[in-house]
Order: sequence, then structure tokens, then C-alpha cells
Amino acid sequence: MHGITWEEPFCGEGASCYRLGTDEQGNSYITIAGAEEHFLTDSREALQQMIRDIKAGAADHLL
Repeated sequence: MHGITWEEPFCGEGASCYRLGTDEQGNSYITIAGAEEHFLTDSREALQQMIRDIKAGAADHLL
């Protein structure tokens, strides 16, 4: 499927399981485990920035 190499699912409390993936062109992907045919994609740098922002608290208002 699109040449994506998926990581093992990351599951939080409950049934929220996400998977991250990459391809040979340097793109990154995020999906819900079990629904890998539906994903968001962007550059690896964009995914890295999103993770840094989340760690810095930018999404805390969603909790």
C-alpha cells in the first residue's frame, strides 16, 4: 500500500491506537490502527514539528 512502512501501533488509554509510517521519498504518515488505507501525509519535517509542538503543550487545550 503506497510503499509505506508502518511502525507498531501506539495505544493510549482505551482504544485510541495510532500508527506512524514513512516511505522511501521521505514522506510521513499517521493513521488510526486498523484503518491504514485512510491516512494523513506530509513531509517528515512537518511530522517532527507537529510532535515537538505537541510535546511543548500546543495541543493541551484538547485534553
